[in-house]
Amino acid sequence: MTKSATPQWKKNLWALWFGNFATGAGASMSMPFLPLFISEMGNFPKWQLTLYAGLAFSGVFLSQAIVSPMWGNLADKTGRKPMLLRAAIGMTISATLTGLSPNVWFLIIIRFIQGTFSGYINNAYALIASEVPTEDSGKTMGTLTTGNVGGQLIGPIIGGYLSGVFGYRLPFYMFGFMMFLASLSTWFFVKEDFTPIKKGAKTGIKDAFKGIKHKRVVWAMIISSMLVMAATTSINPIISLFVKELMHSQGNVAFTSGVIAALPGIATIFAAPYLGRLGDHIGPEKILLAGLIFSAVVFFPMFFVTTVVMLGVLRFLIGIANAALLPITQTVMTLEAPSRSVSRIFSYNQSFQAMGAVVGPMLASGVAGILDYRYVFLMTTLIVLINIVVVIVAYKKDKVIA
Repeated sequence: MTKSATPQWKKNLWALWFGNFATGAGASMSMPFLPLFISEMGNFPKWQLTLYAGLAFSGVFLSQAIVSPMWGNLADKTGRKPMLLRAAIGMTISATLTGLSPNVWFLIIIRFIQGTFSGYINNAYALIASEVPTEDSGKTMGTLTTGNVGGQLIGPIIGGYLSGVFGYRLPFYMFGFMMFLASLSTWFFVKEDFTPIKKGAKTGIKDAFKGIKHKRVVWAMIISSMLVMAATTSINPIISLFVKELMHSQGNVAFTSGVIAALPGIATIFAAPYLGRLGDHIGPEKILLAGLIFSAVVFFPMFFVTTVVMLGVLRFLIGIANAALLPITQTVMTLEAPSRSVSRIFSYNQSFQAMGAVVGPMLASGVAGILDYRYVFLMTTLIVLINIVVVIVAYKKDKVIA
């Protein structure tokens, strides 16, 4: 009796898992130390440093929010693999140029340009979502998420070590190299059975949502993705600066910041597949609501932390909540979106995520500059509470939950 061949969607899953890993590792290898990198470019006061850090973090997501719908429409016409290659090659070049930045404004501009080429992870989700059997969607999306999260786990630790020994530029060069590897992996191992939409077919937002039974729920997932990103990225412009303050500028701040940045990933990488499988059995809406409530419970006490250890424990716990958030919203959209418009739905989702990643860090920069770093966590808690209301209202109106 011959062993059955592995389905192509599973082969694609592992190739895209590596691409997601490279993207997560490369980005997180450099991002937690961006404020420290900027601080070496000039003698900036606290408000100016947090402003520049916020602009550098948000710039990539601002341009991403603008161009994502265009890339989504193109993906539904040409396929997701070309979009994956476009993103991987674009980030290879832009990440390398970021490491060559001579001043803070060059850095901010290159980050903005990088955003126009990003989108690897969302296109990976869209490709798999169009192929995976419905009964395996939760587990598969959870597995794909562990690629990105696993990269986010190991990236800051490696980046912290490299930054502490060789300076803050090397992690950006490593980011470029990892995206080059992702380009090769995607080119050689991802095969897509793609049927383009008919020439002249409508590609607008109304057409993309045509045929979706629970439109309010899908919109709630898109808005939820935005709010989750706003909450989870709000700490990015201040994490290394807050850690430096908690450590009283003593010890290896870069490496410690890397560990703190990586801790949520440790929890998420183990929890995401389990919560994905659980969502397949009991319903993703229950997992999402539980994750949001737990997220609010964990974010609030971060306001009171006085040591790096306390911050680290809470960051680890937030990783469990993260495993029940973005992967679950992706699963819901996978179940609801028709295959002919799945790339457009995921591109709208990416645009909203990007908007959240603009608003979160910029609000955090303003709060930290006017008040203090720890007040960012109160702002984040409020964002999560708003998210809970959005999800409950949408599910009630679409009668998905009682």
